[in-house]
Amino acid sequence: MLMYSRLTQQPLKGRAKKGGQRVGEMEVWALEGFGVAYILQEMLTYKSDHIRARQEVLGTIIFGGRIPTPEDAPESFRLFVRELRSLALELNHFLVSEKTFQLNRKEA
Repeated sequence: MLMYSRLTQQPLKGRAKKGGQRVGEMEVWALEGFGVAYILQEMLTYKSDHIRARQEVLGTIIFGGRIPTPEDAPESFRLFVRELRSLALELNHFLVSEKTFQLNRKEA
């Protein structure tokens, strides 16, 4: 079972801590070059720091069905917004729905 950091919700580093391997910027670019968008989405959300997506994937594996697409921001982005707020900086961000192309303001 993969262990996660309590603060960042990122997988722990190193085999001794039952952690995952890091996917760096160059690895992401290489995977983009091969056109494997779904594998990238899985590595950067479900298997990384997206708490709700991890739970939904586990439920989908147990009960069967289709894995839903995460609609909110991963925990690393939420942590980044909280750190900016601690510096008295407000970040306004908007998400565009893939289905309706409507702007939705999401709070981190």
